[in-house]
Amino acid sequence: MAIHQHVLALVELCARKGLHHAVISPGSRSAPLTLALARHPHIKTYVVADERSAGFIALGLAQQLRMPVIVVCTSGSAVYNLAPAVAEAYFQETPLLLLTADRPKEWIHQLDGQTIYQQDIFGKHVRYSAELPADYGHPDAAWAAERIANEAINQSLLAPRGPVHLNIPLREPLYPVEGEAYQFPAVREIEQLTSVPALAPSTWHRLQEEWERADRKLIAVGQHRSDGGLRKVLAQLGDEWAVPILGDSIANLGSAGPFIGAQDVFMGNLPDAAAADLRPDLLITCGQSFLSKGFKQFLRKYKPRQHWHIQAAGPLADPFQTVTMLIPYEPRLFFQKLFEDLDFQRMKEGDEEVDPVFRNAWLAKEQASRRFMHQFLNREETFSEFGAVRQVLEALPGNSQLHAANSMPVRYVNLCGVGESVEVFANRGTSGIDGCLSTAVGAALASPDTLVTALIGDVAFFYDRNALWNAHVPANLRIVLLNNHGGNIFRIIEGPSRQPELETFFETPHSFSGENTARDAGVGYQLAAGFESLPAGLDWLYAPSTSARLLEIQTDRAVNAEVFGRYREGAKALF
Repeated sequence: MAIHQHVLALVELCARKGLHHAVISPGSRSAPLTLALARHPHIKTYVVADERSAGFIALGLAQQLRMPVIVVCTSGSAVYNLAPAVAEAYFQETPLLLLTADRPKEWIHQLDGQTIYQQDIFGKHVRYSAELPADYGHPDAAWAAERIANEAINQSLLAPRGPVHLNIPLREPLYPVEGEAYQFPAVREIEQLTSVPALAPSTWHRLQEEWERADRKLIAVGQHRSDGGLRKVLAQLGDEWAVPILGDSIANLGSAGPFIGAQDVFMGNLPDAAAADLRPDLLITCGQSFLSKGFKQFLRKYKPRQHWHIQAAGPLADPFQTVTMLIPYEPRLFFQKLFEDLDFQRMKEGDEEVDPVFRNAWLAKEQASRRFMHQFLNREETFSEFGAVRQVLEALPGNSQLHAANSMPVRYVNLCGVGESVEVFANRGTSGIDGCLSTAVGAALASPDTLVTALIGDVAFFYDRNALWNAHVPANLRIVLLNNHGGNIFRIIEGPSRQPELETFFETPHSFSGENTARDAGVGYQLAAGFESLPAGLDWLYAPSTSARLLEIQTDRAVNAEVFGRYREGAKALF
């Protein structure tokens, strides 16, 4: 029998339950886990030396695969380096199975290397945490290891999804001797069934009655994966029942057609009378976080009489401070059922006139904002990030992915909008800049036939450039680096921009370029420093290539702030 038989059983169980991808950071204490995963015929492995980057690459993989991805690291401080990705995965509801190697407990605080308190190290930021026994010779210990492994993997598959941590103390010897048999054992697989939420017919009747009593209805979608079925039924509800449907860029509704997407432009600039005209009686929300601060502040001030929030599982989130009903349902299925019931009721009772005034008020603000954005960026002759991002977004190939890094890039995307066929991702679980590039690398690895563009600022890029320090950088990855040599958001948000300590304590001045990083990683590189060189740079970026490519767009952060200031002043004068 091979050493660490319980590790082989754990890996076999992962494969049987559909976990076929593992991101591994090298280490000695984790050798039994690494070897078991590397030698399993049905598990694909990726080796990433930096644990923080490894966690985010696993996050990107899991986003695309919609299945848990295994993450392995050695003992000690290596485990702590997974924490940023674990927190992001938790709040983004993305499944990871974290397998952390450990020394046996008796060696904690005994001056032994790489030994810390690892059990429950991630606190509340995991869905489930457990530890395997260090010794498993007794049948009860072997039974416990099998039961715990089943429960951990099952928990990673259940909604609401998120990271699961399994700490694994391992005794020496850690490596098999030459010629030792390495066979994966038969394992007992414990299946955990799931139930589908259902609402009683009387509840549906009640919801329908309350819908019909509300004169002014608004549907708002937070961060959500691209879902053609959801888009279709929302468009039907919007058109047939004169309901405005709103979503940020990360809601993936698209910025054209019947949907409201320019709320970031007009929400913060409306006089009270105009804002009050947009106040809904009934607000229905689904999805995760909203980007638009103006929209959140609007709803906190102009509260709807009723607010239904649709989510299949998980804790109650109430960012607008207005929820009156939590409906445990998958959003697309909920809206399909609601639309069918309303349609049937209308057919039974005959057509009724739907007043479009409320929807038209929203659409008028949307159209005016889109016109303003188009005109403003077209006549702005000064080269800046804002104008450059607009050109990048217009150049994105259809049916591709955009990973917008936090800070200014995701805000530019929300203001400019993207086409419906481009799926937008952003790490808005915790909204940190760490790991944005690594997440895009993971997504590109999981989607080799799809172009994946990472739109990222310089501080986020250099913070996470270890995303390119591995052998797996995929050829379908495209990086647009917005380099203003220090970050820009602190010049744009009003608080720090007025402080004399702005440059020293808030910005991050540097003279770095992305060229050396690209060369070291074997990534193609090109620079654009003005409107005259940007179109050629974008043509080069999206041309077929056998390796990843990086287009660096260099701007002046003081000029960026001036241009954004002119945008703000123009938007204020709109209404």
